[in-house]
Amino acid sequence: MTSTRARVPAAPAAIWLVVEGLWAWYRRNWRSSAVSSVVEPVLFLLALGLGFGSQIQPTAATGGLPYVQYLAPALVVASALQTAAFEATYPVLSAFKWKRTFIGVGSTPITAAQIALGQLLWIALRLVVSAVAFLVIAALLGAVSGVGVVGSLFAAVLAAMAFAAPVVAYSATLETEGQQFSAIFRFLVVPMTVFGGTFFPVDQLPAWVRPIVWVTPLWHGTELSRAAAFGTGEALAVLGHLAYLVALVVIGARLAVRTFARRLEV
Repeated sequence: MTSTRARVPAAPAAIWLVVEGLWAWYRRNWRSSAVSSVVEPVLFLLALGLGFGSQIQPTAATGGLPYVQYLAPALVVASALQTAAFEATYPVLSAFKWKRTFIGVGSTPITAAQIALGQLLWIALRLVVSAVAFLVIAALLGAVSGVGVVGSLFAAVLAAMAFAAPVVAYSATLETEGQQFSAIFRFLVVPMTVFGGTFFPVDQLPAWVRPIVWVTPLWHGTELSRAAAFGTGEALAVLGHLAYLVALVVIGARLAVRTFARRLEV
């Protein structure tokens, strides 16, 4: 007779089972998110990078590069963060409240911590796929300045997860949507996108605004992305950006594990 211990999957396997379950749903419904995660950023690149950007001459503010090449490494970060914000809000609440898939999985030997980490891993994989698709299209449009853009992919996923992990933890505490998710997009995601250095250098903002921008994961990700794409990063600055974003991911993941446990282990 098989013991209960033998039936309990190892932690990595259990986490991957959660990812597989999310993939089983997504592969039948991926079209619903393709527009927001890939098509919209490409339209931004066409409109602002090639359209509006054609009227902007290369200057010191753009590192002497055409505006479309200045924009692309930042836009992949901004679009990844927007995708992560959505994946960390409505789907998490839905899996607790409406679909109740987390409740069902939680009744198996898979633990709440493994469910939380599986959700975070799934979001990261989603970000990798959408960011790669965007960068391939950007390269075809001539918006990629070199192979350093591979580092931009890493920066985009890291920055987006630095935002998504704490939001996943928060979403797990909610019983209803209310205005909480709208507030996240209205007061966090949109201001970060507009003022976080995506479209113009942060030093063009008023001095009192800059410290607020400096604490956002989007700014750190944008700085890392451009440093990788253009090969202009200084070692100390790069390490600082990396340390800050990794710290946010770790703190957010720990909070997510805690809030999932409170919700599921009753």
